[in-house]
Amino acid sequence: MEPIHVEIRQLFRLAFPLMGAQLAQMGMGVTDAIMAGNYSSVDLAGVALGTSILWPVLMLFMGLVQAVTPTVSQLNGARNYPEIGEVIRQGLWLALVGGILGAFMLNNIEPVYQWLNVDPSTSAISIAYLSMCSMGLPALMCFFALRFLADGMGFTRPALLISVSALALKIPLNYVLIHGEFGLPEYGGVGCGIAQAIIMWFQLFLVILVVTGRRFDKTQWLRRITPPDWQRIKPLLIIGLPIGATIFAEMSVFSFTTLLLGQFGPEVVAAHNISMNINGVFFMPPMALGMAATIRIGFRVGEGDALNARSTALIAMGATMLVALFGAGFIYLLRQQLVSMYTLDSDVLALANQLLMFVIFFLIFDASQSTATGALRGYKDTRVPMLLALFSFWIVGLPLECALGFGWFGEPMGVYGFWIGLFCAVATASVLITARLWYVSGNDKTIRRLSFGSTDESSL
Repeated sequence: MEPIHVEIRQLFRLAFPLMGAQLAQMGMGVTDAIMAGNYSSVDLAGVALGTSILWPVLMLFMGLVQAVTPTVSQLNGARNYPEIGEVIRQGLWLALVGGILGAFMLNNIEPVYQWLNVDPSTSAISIAYLSMCSMGLPALMCFFALRFLADGMGFTRPALLISVSALALKIPLNYVLIHGEFGLPEYGGVGCGIAQAIIMWFQLFLVILVVTGRRFDKTQWLRRITPPDWQRIKPLLIIGLPIGATIFAEMSVFSFTTLLLGQFGPEVVAAHNISMNINGVFFMPPMALGMAATIRIGFRVGEGDALNARSTALIAMGATMLVALFGAGFIYLLRQQLVSMYTLDSDVLALANQLLMFVIFFLIFDASQSTATGALRGYKDTRVPMLLALFSFWIVGLPLECALGFGWFGEPMGVYGFWIGLFCAVATASVLITARLWYVSGNDKTIRRLSFGSTDESSL
């Protein structure tokens, strides 16, 4: 077994750039919230609602493409570089289709707002915001496919550099488009969506520059253009669909919660969104550790080293808990200062400050389930975690949210009831998915079946 300190060093070598990249990506959402919130509370609520739709759709199709990472990682461990080229060519076709489908969904969201009786002023901004974002979604999906190629081969630094560059461009673009500088119309919160679409195409341009470099020559992915090949796309779908569904199961509950809270007014939505934004920022480091675990475990499995793969999984889980506890402590100590960055509205400030107490405990369980899920992806175990996530968030979490929030069995608890339900959902997911990781990582037969045999997971 490889020494623990060596594995920790390898994990963090991969994870630190991914942490930075994820924080920069989240920073763009935070930037939207802060800049729209400083423009008006209605624009903040509109962007918040739009974001609550954008992220589940984005994560669904990104998860689909994310099958590239464990597939490339295992092929890299096995030194099968030409097959990596075949994988990424088909992954790009998958990404393009996903981007087009996602754009269609974003442009047809108005009936959902009408059904949920969302405030008209808020929904109008949200609909326009999503329409703007949709114009960049095909580019973003192709960006993810190429980025996951680099990640799977252990080159995670480009993700950091691209994301930081995108954030640096997003801030001035937001300001110009929100406030109508240089003779442009004053778009308000909708300007955040226009800027987001521009950034999506900018990221694709940068990642193309990266993956056409010499480091990727051995994959031969640029040697030819191949048409869609179902026999190669099918294994990606078998892995990727559950990944997308798992992410969507969690994100959609968060989004549906935001939509339900829309009935309580813009102030409640704004406070909830601020709390979710802060949680999202501190969730990025644990999420990055989960992504690093996917890469390292995939590489180990590709080498045929199941023992060190399990060691990597356990080390990643331990590191995640330490990072999450540090983040929770930071939020507790500086919660007032964090909230004040988003808005000057005293009512929103007070409510968001209270909700952050839920975030402190939520973060710890969310971090552990995310890393456990990432580790399982390294084994190509994606269907069972999907089922566990669906159960946790949709069978346990959402009904409990509604029961407590709307007072089905007692006094309505409002937004506090919804947050209790969210906490119970993520705690359930954490326990179940961690147990699944413990089982898979210690079962050689299951590892071989998932990674080298049939991709059918019917025999659990």
